[in-house]
Amino acid sequence: MDQRDEQEFAEYFAARRDAVRRTAFMLCGDWHRADDLAQTAFVALHRRWRRIRDRAALDAYVRTTLVRAAIDESRRPWRRERQTDEIPEPAPDGARLDDLVATRHDLLAGLRKVPPRQRAVLVLRYFEGLDVAGVAEALGCSEGNVKSQTARGLANLREVLKEVRTHG
Repeated sequence: MDQRDEQEFAEYFAARRDAVRRTAFMLCGDWHRADDLAQTAFVALHRRWRRIRDRAALDAYVRTTLVRAAIDESRRPWRRERQTDEIPEPAPDGARLDDLVATRHDLLAGLRKVPPRQRAVLVLRYFEGLDVAGVAEALGCSEGNVKSQTARGLANLREVLKEVRTHG
């Protein structure tokens, strides 16, 4: 890459690194793994920087790379037993996200128990704010698949949160 390309990449990285890292955390539930996933996404972007002509598509490219890396990593046998109780921000005392979610901690714990593909759909839809078409593009699947994964993911999350509330 020439100096101008390096400068453009550095500016993009500086502007987006925190948001990418937060999304990675929502996908995996661990800050150390989130750092690794974000690094994987940015390294892949850096390798292809000169070939990406549509700079407006950079966020989509990084998001797709991030989600695929998170799903691929979740399939590794040594990653199945993991997680941390660390959360990105403490929830205000007595705060309730809804009737099922007592705290941000419960929500993150519940997300970690949802299968990786469903978790990716939920994070992209409800935390990243993508529409069905955007999630389908990021995951490389059909819109119908996104809709069914969303429904299953929400059902699984509700069940997990009921358990947390009952046993927590």
